[in-house]
Amino acid sequence: MTIFESILLGIIQGIFMFFPVSSTSHLVLTQHWLIQRGSSLPPPESAEMIFFDLIVHVGTLISIAVVFRRSLSRFLGQVWQDLRQLLSDWRSGQGNIKGLTPLLVPTEKREGDRLYLRLAILGLLSVFVTGLIGFPMRSLFKEVFAHPLAISVTLTITGILLWYTDRKLRQPRGLRQITPWVAMVIGIGQGLALMPGLSRSGMTISFALFVGLKRQWAAEYSFFIAFPTILGATALQLIEVIQADSLTIEFLPMFIGFLVAAGVGIVALQIVLNFLYKARFRYFSYYLWVLAIIVAWGAIGGRFTVV
Repeated sequence: MTIFESILLGIIQGIFMFFPVSSTSHLVLTQHWLIQRGSSLPPPESAEMIFFDLIVHVGTLISIAVVFRRSLSRFLGQVWQDLRQLLSDWRSGQGNIKGLTPLLVPTEKREGDRLYLRLAILGLLSVFVTGLIGFPMRSLFKEVFAHPLAISVTLTITGILLWYTDRKLRQPRGLRQITPWVAMVIGIGQGLALMPGLSRSGMTISFALFVGLKRQWAAEYSFFIAFPTILGATALQLIEVIQADSLTIEFLPMFIGFLVAAGVGIVALQIVLNFLYKARFRYFSYYLWVLAIIVAWGAIGGRFTVV
C-alpha cells in the first residue's frame, strides 16, 4: 500500500463511516477500483486489507469521542456514580431486588432512577444482540466483500431505509422510554449492518427512529454503542487476521490511514448530525441509488475486479 492509497482510503472511511451510506462498501469498492487500475493492493477480503479496515474503523471512534466529548464525559461520569451508589446500597444492606427495577423498565424522572447506568446496560444489550447476528453470519458477510454486484443490492436497501426516516414518524420516546425491546431492535439493525453496503449508522439510526426514538437520542445512542461494537468486532477479527500465515503489516500506511480517518470523521459526523436533525436523510438515498446502479453496471460489465 502506498501513502497516497492509505490517505485516500482514510478519507473514504472518515467520510462514509458517518455518512449513512456504508463505509465498508465504499472501502471495498475503492479497493476494487484501485486494483483494477494496476494497484498492488491485496484483495479486499485478504487478511492485510481487513486489518487495514479495522485500523481505520478504530480511527473513526476518535471522531465520535471528539464530537460527543461533553455527552460522553457526562454519561461515563454518571454511570460510574450510579454504579458506586448501587454497590454502596447493597453493601450497606439497603439494596434489594425491587431497587433493581429502574434498571430494567422505563421510569419517570425522579432522583435515584439511575438513568445512565440503565442506558449503559441497554447499550450492552444492543451490542449482545448484534453479536448474536454477526458472529454466526460472519462468513456470509465476508463473502460479500468479493462481489460488487451483491454490494449494489445492499446499497439499494440502505437507500430505501433512509428514505423512510424522513417521513413524519411518531417519536414519543426519550432516553427514559428506551426499553429492552427497543435496545434489541437497534441491535438487530446494527448486526445486519455488518454486511457491506448496509450502513451501520444508517441502520441503527433508522431502526431507532422506526421504534419511536427522538432524532437526537437515536443519533447519540447509535454512535455510543459504536464504541463497544467496533472495539469488540475489531478484537475478534484481529485475532483471525493475525493468525493468517501470509499477513504482512505495513505500519506507516496504517498509521496515516488511522489519523486521516479520525480527522475527516470529525467534520463528516457534524455534517451528518445536521442532516439528521433537519430530516434530510433522503438526500443520501439518492446518492445510494445512483451508486448502486453504477456498481451493478460496473460489476456486470467486468469493470470491477471480482476475486
